[in-house]
Amino acid sequence: MSNNATKDAPSQEPRINEKKWSRELLAGGWTAIPNIIVERQRVLGLDAIDINILMHLACYWWTADNKPHPAKGTIAEAMNIHPRTVQRRIAEMEKGGLIRREERRIQGKGSKGSSTNIYHFDGLIKAAVPYAAEKVQEIEARNAARKARASRKGRPQLRLVKEEE
Repeated sequence: MSNNATKDAPSQEPRINEKKWSRELLAGGWTAIPNIIVERQRVLGLDAIDINILMHLACYWWTADNKPHPAKGTIAEAMNIHPRTVQRRIAEMEKGGLIRREERRIQGKGSKGSSTNIYHFDGLIKAAVPYAAEKVQEIEARNAARKARASRKGRPQLRLVKEEE
């Protein structure tokens, strides 16, 4: 096989996330959530149920321009909680400015009512950005300190310490 064929063929070597989670699990789908939202959930005003709801919403957010719109009942069933609990928690996150619901009305002859809401995360993203910036500064400071330690020349200066009499 030529080098070009090797480059064009999909790798059979597991990727990083496959090594962690397995190909089988990832084949069923996966979701990206910025770490800072989980790490700083308390200061963002989120509890464990809110994070779980956000993770479920994010599971339905495949592209930036196609916002998630799962039914509250779907989320509630997966979490084993009442749909009204999901509705209340989403309303609280909306009241806190973290998410925004966009109502979808069913249009057409003889149709009336609503479809599932579309959810926007602009407020959550805006609220989390300052914490992400802090985290980036912490990481950069740690990396700079590590680099400074690694760049020291020579062996560490050791001296004999005598016990006092």
